[in-house]
Amino acid sequence: MTQQVPSTEPELAGVRNFRDVGGLPTVDGRRVRYGRLFRSGHLAHATEEDAAFLSSLGLHTIFDFRNAADQKLEGPDVELPGVRNVNLPLTDPADGSEFWKMVRDGDVEQLRGHLGDGKAANRMIGSYRTIVKERTAEHSHVLHALAEDSVPALMHCAAGKDRAGLSIAVTLLALDVERDAIVADYLESNATHRRYKVRRNGSSEAAHSPEVMELLSPLFDARAEYLTAAFETIEETWGGIDAYLERGLGVTPEQRERLRERLLD
Repeated sequence: MTQQVPSTEPELAGVRNFRDVGGLPTVDGRRVRYGRLFRSGHLAHATEEDAAFLSSLGLHTIFDFRNAADQKLEGPDVELPGVRNVNLPLTDPADGSEFWKMVRDGDVEQLRGHLGDGKAANRMIGSYRTIVKERTAEHSHVLHALAEDSVPALMHCAAGKDRAGLSIAVTLLALDVERDAIVADYLESNATHRRYKVRRNGSSEAAHSPEVMELLSPLFDARAEYLTAAFETIEETWGGIDAYLERGLGVTPEQRERLRERLLD
């Protein structure tokens, strides 16, 4: 089958970190089909032009992994005619709310105490491990929906990096996409035009000083060590990808084959 390769990546004014996951190679020589699986940050600030572009994709389902606190902060997604919106929070609405308030409001000393000496990166690693272990019902829902009728699909969270990144990674694992390709796609979130805009209250120089930005950086980076921790958790908890998909997510070999039929060339 001839792949339809997009000539240029769209420049969306109000949606960050959007991309088509098409083109990634599988271990058996196939590739993810273009126009079937997309990822992005939230859609709450999409312009009319952004919404028109998203509508042109022929989306069946948008999976929103934000929680109620995210939606209160950023707003609801724009509504696209004929597209089903599925909200599957991958973190509890109250989880980390005080922490994120500190990120927005905290002074340098407070941030140092909570984020310095590797604490920020360790928090991210712990979060990835927790989502893999505790959010199996949500990831199961996504894979079953994709296998049945939910393609083309867009997955997003707030920044499109962590919760959406993990959900895309789980989907790509189910498709037998090469591990290095999964990591490479994940790391694309680090591109300057994709990165989530750090929200800091206060207009003083100290609020956005180099030290503050360095302390916050691990929270807004896509780092291979974060995704590797998720893969290691799968191995440690279930013994491998196949067991994780079958026992952890309840995805049968037949459903995996349907996924491959829908999403691969």
